[in-house]
Amino acid sequence: MTNSRRKFISSISMLAASTAMPIHAFDFGKTKKLKVVLVGTGVRGTSFWGKRLVDQYSDILEFVGLCDINPGRLEYGKKYIGTSCPTFTDFEKMVKKTKPELVIVTTKDSTHHEFIIKGLEMGCDVLTEKPLTTDEDKCQAILDAERKSDKKLIVGFNYRWSPYATKVKELLMNNAIGKLVSVDFHWYLNTYHGASYFRRWHGEMESGGSLWVHKSTHHFDLLNWWIDSEPSEVFAYGDLEFYGKNGPFRGDKCRTCTHKNECKFHWDITKDERMMNLYANHEHHDGYIRDNCLFREDIDIYDKMSAQVKYANNTVLNYSLTTYSPYEGWRVGINGTEGRIEAWQDIPYFKNDTIDEAEKHAKEMAQTGKDEIAYEPVILHKLWNKHETIQVAMEKSGHGGGDKRLHDKIFKSPETKDPYGRTAGVRDGAMSILIGIGARRSIETGKPIKIADLTDLKPKIERS
Repeated sequence: MTNSRRKFISSISMLAASTAMPIHAFDFGKTKKLKVVLVGTGVRGTSFWGKRLVDQYSDILEFVGLCDINPGRLEYGKKYIGTSCPTFTDFEKMVKKTKPELVIVTTKDSTHHEFIIKGLEMGCDVLTEKPLTTDEDKCQAILDAERKSDKKLIVGFNYRWSPYATKVKELLMNNAIGKLVSVDFHWYLNTYHGASYFRRWHGEMESGGSLWVHKSTHHFDLLNWWIDSEPSEVFAYGDLEFYGKNGPFRGDKCRTCTHKNECKFHWDITKDERMMNLYANHEHHDGYIRDNCLFREDIDIYDKMSAQVKYANNTVLNYSLTTYSPYEGWRVGINGTEGRIEAWQDIPYFKNDTIDEAEKHAKEMAQTGKDEIAYEPVILHKLWNKHETIQVAMEKSGHGGGDKRLHDKIFKSPETKDPYGRTAGVRDGAMSILIGIGARRSIETGKPIKIADLTDLKPKIERS
């Protein structure tokens, strides 16, 4: 391995281990490129961790292999990403033949642990899409595997990297509201985006671990980072009252449903060329239906969720996730001994916003095109003083500008110290999912769940 590639891998390892560690500089593009493989060629893998890397970083990295259980989706994914690398349906065969330095995991959530562990054991650094995994046993297996390996794991949390989220972190780091006391955080999924989870494998507990894990892991990681502590206990409520068996009617799938004229949730996948090419045209290989009925009987996850989380530093979090809101957005109130921070995104009543909800989601997920800069307010209200409105410049595409900043950090400047500590390693990934896993266990038992009882990780008062 060349010196520059050694520096690259060393930098990746230190990024994952701790942002407080010194990062050594390295030179890209002067010798051989970083050898990358991707396992899981679904929409996230082929776009964010596929095509975008080829389009933006081909001078410093190259795909040497793609892997998926569906050969049709695999071949389409190869064309969409824009690579000429070989394809595989056997992960271990791919790694042995291509000898990658970095494995990117974007498979179904319940299988993340398989490829993370195999990748580490086979001598590769691993970067996984969120969530880390779906239950405490798989989480412990990942923790054990990384400890035994001399390689490291990075979790792709992009929300931390948006300028808006970073401004909130900056205020908290500067002690703008004194000692943290409590946080109220509420996320609203609309009837376009929220419903989409129930069409897919995400609607089944064994595949995605419920939205407590698949979706809320994003939110819990953001909160852990803002609060700068780790969760110690969670108590939760949840139920399935809208989707699944609660629907007024159901069909085989949207394409063939006899209720398409009366169902407000009907989605015509045939009008989405990308979804047809990626999924529908290849469903005969593995039976995965992308436009499943969201009222099918086998949906067993929750569609309403509420939790109270106590942190090791005594901060209390009140959290909720709504899955069929008229609009998509979120709001947070962070209370301290000297004031309060209020922040929100995409609440239509707070400005004259008439954008279509489907279009809004498409913009957020977009990885190409010209960045659209917007200014969004953060409210800082100190005790005994008038509130201050801080306008934050941010992009609307790529998850508020977080996507490109995450990629740049990993692939362009891992040697540069980040004052906000935004890079996430295995412990961050674990602590975000353990809140969701604990919430599930709390609903099942009716009791509060100690985070320390789930794995051998003991919550820290301070993350750093």
